[in-house]
Amino acid sequence: MLTPAAVLSAINARDSAAPRITCYDDVPGPTAGERIELSGRVLGTWVSKAGNALQEEWDIEPGSVVHLAMRPHWRLLYWTWAVWSVGAHVDLDGELSPDLVITDDPDRLPGGGPAVLVTRGALARSAGVDLPEEVMDEAADLASFGDHFDAWQEPSVDDPALTIDGSVLTHGGAVASVVAAETVPTGARLQLVDPGAGGLVRGALAAWADGGSLVVHLGAVTTETVEHRAHSEGVTAG
Repeated sequence: MLTPAAVLSAINARDSAAPRITCYDDVPGPTAGERIELSGRVLGTWVSKAGNALQEEWDIEPGSVVHLAMRPHWRLLYWTWAVWSVGAHVDLDGELSPDLVITDDPDRLPGGGPAVLVTRGALARSAGVDLPEEVMDEAADLASFGDHFDAWQEPSVDDPALTIDGSVLTHGGAVASVVAAETVPTGARLQLVDPGAGGLVRGALAAWADGGSLVVHLGAVTTETVEHRAHSEGVTAG
């Protein structure tokens, strides 16, 4: 049974150098115009660092709830997989009581309790704002965590893995459920145009579980631009 945490490991075992996400950022702001492409190996390194931070800083484990209050972005994906790697529960809906909040918006930081502020820029080295002691500045601090990850505990197949659109999926059933719903062809280069956070996570699970990759357009983009990028990126689905 393929679990969410194992999806990235499985594709890296086959080809860790292949690109797994190409992300165009058309959202107005400092990251507008960025094109970021990450291989499975690089994604795995980000997941390892974030997973080590979750275990070592906040004791996140099976049964813990992590609210990902983030806009769709490639950084959302490695935090999602990091939470799954420690066996915990990703809450995208924000209806549960979280053990940790991870957000890219300072206005969505909790009034108290542990949190992570994520900065979207690929080369950012600081969030550039003053933060309370209980909030990690991801851009400044995440790089200090190890590139090798070993989970301290493993979840059971019945432990919740993902709350999305009012549904709760387990570690044992999330991949099969998403793959069945998304019906992405094996090995597809899947295109997502301005997806929500849930759509991005579902798309990544479905594409990567079948050995594929993503081309993601964030923000408003013209049909002509999407078609041009799809041709240059070798899109085959979506």
